[in-house]
Amino acid sequence: MSSVAAGYLPILLFLAIALILSSAFVFLPMAISRLTGTHNPTPEKLTEYECGFPAFEGSRAQFDVRFYLVAILFIVFDLEAAFLFPWAVSLEWTGWAGWTGMMIFLGELVLGLVYAWKKGALEWE
Repeated sequence: MSSVAAGYLPILLFLAIALILSSAFVFLPMAISRLTGTHNPTPEKLTEYECGFPAFEGSRAQFDVRFYLVAILFIVFDLEAAFLFPWAVSLEWTGWAGWTGMMIFLGELVLGLVYAWKKGALEWE
């Protein structure tokens, strides 16, 4: 076996073990439920259930763009909160440069929020 192929052997073993374990975690519970008799699909179990009420339209219904705008804004400000914690922990080490950088970052986010607010992205009818 060449040295190049031997270098890939640990990676291939890792991938094989990962494939075996992930397949076992997916298919083993299904097989056990069928063998033990707990697999009992009923019409109530097979219905769609989202947001606290059953679906009243087809699955191909179009969503309003406001859903996506609110989701994107949520992700942006959620990531802001995710960046604030490591910044606060490392503020002693980063000093004034870190503080100034974060204030610029927060200022850009506030400008984005004001822009979204003025455009009506946060209004719901």
